Amino acid sequence: VFNIYMAGRHLCSRRYREFDTLHANLKREFPDFNFPRLPGKKLFTLSEQQLDQRRRGLELYLEKVCAVRVIGESETMQEFLAAGDLDEADGSSEVELKILLPDKNLCIVSVCRSDNADAVFKAVVSKLHLEDVADYFYLFETVEYNFERKLLPQELPHNIYIQNYSTATATCILLKKWLFTISREMMLTSNAAALKYLFWQAVDDVNKGIVKTGDKLYELKALREAENALEYLKTVRYLEGFSEVVFPHCACDSRRDGHVVAIIGIEAFKLQACKEDGTPEAQVIEFNWKDVKSYQVDEEGMSFNFEYNRQGKKPRLVKIFTPYFNFMNDCFDRIYDEQQWET
Repeated sequence: VFNIYMAGRHLCSRRYREFDTLHANLKREFPDFNFPRLPGKKLFTLSEQQLDQRRRGLELYLEKVCAVRVIGESETMQEFLAAGDLDEADGSSEVELKILLPDKNLCIVSVCRSDNADAVFKAVVSKLHLEDVADYFYLFETVEYNFERKLLPQELPHNIYIQNYSTATATCILLKKWLFTISREMMLTSNAAALKYLFWQAVDDVNKGIVKTGDKLYELKALREAENALEYLKTVRYLEGFSEVVFPHCACDSRRDGHVVAIIGIEAFKLQACKEDGTPEAQVIEFNWKDVKSYQVDEEGMSFNFEYNRQGKKPRLVKIFTPYFNFMNDCFDRIYDEQQWET
């Protein structure tokens, strides 16, 4: 049995014959692709060194084949990578998951491959001793445009983990702040671990340009280098973009030409006009949360829809065609939950 790793992640454990079957199936499915050769089959017993060489040869085979996106994402390949190890199809086999923390350290937890996001998050909270502040963090996945989306509680992090085997980083699963209300965040800074993670996430948001630093750039740089977390957060939390989620640009039915960038924060929900390539334009429409009449996900239409009240006019329905409609819905739910804290 060969334990196969890519980018430091354990993907699967497979016998040689399973690779042989995969190779044959892929050649039938993609006859025009010039597949690399599998390491040759040996009938005699292999030494430890020869076994390791063969394992590495099988890893190289997968790396080369999966580098072709259409093959890597094919049903045949995904089933091979995601199926339970050997005869363990019940999902009870233990695997190690690497979770990237805001300070760029890794948290490694042992979980069952069938554990959902809630179960994996509980394991992370336990390992990091974050029980007191667990309500304000959750697991996210790094996806396109340097964007991170919150996992749904029922999603399976191990499946997401292995589907991203070709990425250069050690993991695509992160621990991040899940909180919009600044006054509540200020209360968390008395917890040493929370303070550290809030600080490094703020640094990352500044580096990504999510937070607009204006004339505070050099001040923030000095505070970051001194790792003065409290003063850094005091300065950054009043800048534009802090504690906001900025979605990748996408189409919207209220805009014939071009796209919109949806921005969600505790003060308002904003739609920034942009060109189809994401280049920002001047127009920004701002919706007060009290004016949002209803919202829902349309899974068939792949959109997030919300209806808002207009003074002296009928309410208007807006459809945002984003692949992250579930995350957008989660953000709306969270905003309204947090608003109840203040009442």
